[in-house]
Amino acid sequence: MNIFSILGFIMASAVLFIGLRLSTDDLAMFWDVPSVFIVLGGTLASTAIAFQLDRILVLFKTFFKIIFQNSVSKNSGIIVEIIKVGDSYRKGTQLEALAAKVSDPFLKEGLIMVADGIIKSEQILKILEDRANNQDVERREEANKLKLIGKFAPAFGMMGTTIGMIVLLANLGGADAVKKVGPAMGICLITTFYGVVIANLAFIPVAENLINHSKAQYLKDSIIIEGIRLIMLKENPVILAEELNSFLSPKERINWKDIVTKG
Repeated sequence: MNIFSILGFIMASAVLFIGLRLSTDDLAMFWDVPSVFIVLGGTLASTAIAFQLDRILVLFKTFFKIIFQNSVSKNSGIIVEIIKVGDSYRKGTQLEALAAKVSDPFLKEGLIMVADGIIKSEQILKILEDRANNQDVERREEANKLKLIGKFAPAFGMMGTTIGMIVLLANLGGADAVKKVGPAMGICLITTFYGVVIANLAFIPVAENLINHSKAQYLKDSIIIEGIRLIMLKENPVILAEELNSFLSPKERINWKDIVTKG
């Protein structure tokens, strides 16, 4: 579970609630059914026109999977796995058996290609690089769709405000007209408020989270590609560890001695 992302959403919601509470004791004034309908309905309609709705639902499903299942493996753990595979392969263990035991799908498919012996080493690396690059581009494009949807909500918020202003001005008149302006303006601005909240507490943060997730996935895949290259060369665990440690920060780097002696 990604506790920091969850805490971030809790903090953002708390800031919003406390800010509203400090502004007024009557939180009911921030609830307006027509405004909700205009902002949510308009955003949903524009999303349906621009993109496939089922793809957007998949993106949110992916986001919650990242948050609650922490689906990205730690790079240090991937490196440990690669070193163990490389060491066992040097000692004569078949790659088919080693591939069956690894947890990462990308690492597994790379090892299987090597074990099959049909494709040349250079071509295997090229194929894996192409797959990593294409998947990264696809993930980023999908995440950018959410950022674009984040622009729809404030736009429909302004549309709702404009509609409210038109209705307000059309009904001005009479002795009590001035007294009605303040409350009516408040209602007009609620749609803008809804649009800003939905964009900045939902779509844009989720999109940025998915982009960061894509960067993490691409780094992991790059480590795996380099690891497979070294495995094919049957490099010793020292070379494997030091080469792959280059992808990690100093505090994350692993000691090859601990892995090989325990393995």
